[in-house]
Amino acid sequence: MEKSSLQMGDQDYEVTVPFQSFQGLGCHVDTVCPKKKSGETCPTAIHDFEGDQTYSEKPGHQVTLNASFEDIDASSYDAPVIPGVRAAEYLALTEAVIALVWEFMDTEKPVASICHGQQILSAADVLKGGTGWSTWLEPEAIHRCFSDGNLVTGAAWPGHPEFVSELMALLGISVWFYICCLLPSYIFCPPFSG
Repeated sequence: MEKSSLQMGDQDYEVTVPFQSFQGLGCHVDTVCPKKKSGETCPTAIHDFEGDQTYSEKPGHQVTLNASFEDIDASSYDAPVIPGVRAAEYLALTEAVIALVWEFMDTEKPVASICHGQQILSAADVLKGGTGWSTWLEPEAIHRCFSDGNLVTGAAWPGHPEFVSELMALLGISVWFYICCLLPSYIFCPPFSG
């Protein structure tokens, strides 16, 4: 069964990594932005961790939207992915975004949010009584992600492997790989088990 996800936000890695990961798994992924149409672009920013007390910000890529926010019907999607950076502040104040988050929460579909995307979950008032917010309290939290019911939250893009894996589990997606290593003088294929 094809799974589909919807994403909105402007952190370059937090938009492109889940987008490409789920596309690579055969999922349909739409990227949208309120007040923009399919085919328009949105600039992204890269927040990087370079040893300072906080992150640095650099220009990212232009992401081409492949759907129009106004045409989104939550019942057509399996999960939203809410990336962070500056867009989260704007999106958290957008009533249509908050309503969309509640549509997913009301139907108990997975909701995934990373980095500043938690501002949107907070504005939607969906974090009460759960542990989704605990991402920010853990030591070495930058690589951590947490699932709590239908919520998946992550601190930042360094946690993408765990973030994507947690969302895959909630969506019921599992992948098995058989790795065959090509070495310079011979081929080594470990025995497959599973």
